[in-house]
Amino acid sequence: MTLVRQGFSFIAIGGCLIVVDWLVFVGLTALGVGPVTANLAGRMMGAILGFLANGRITFGDAGGPRIGYRRFVRYVLLWLSLTLVSTSLIVICAGYLGLQLAWLAKPMVEVALALVSFSVSRHWVYR
Repeated sequence: MTLVRQGFSFIAIGGCLIVVDWLVFVGLTALGVGPVTANLAGRMMGAILGFLANGRITFGDAGGPRIGYRRFVRYVLLWLSLTLVSTSLIVICAGYLGLQLAWLAKPMVEVALALVSFSVSRHWVYR
């Protein structure tokens, strides 16, 4: 699959995942759950869907989907690293600017991290 096709697929799937992640985050924090727990919950929901969708659609090929134990372990390592960055930025934002601005900042943080995620996923996770 070409880089352009993978890029468009990753953007389409990623857009859906960011919406799921954001809805979980906003919903939980609106109910009084702390930003760390809410961010982790939102990212977990996105991660489960993302691993399967990107492994099958974005990075899958004629030989079948690119999922499995080794790829899942690499995906989890990537996810943990990006989640640490995401959660740190969201907590800093919520602490200094307030929860409502953290709600607005979260999609921007996730889009920025998606650029890193695409490159690492393409060259390492789903290889």
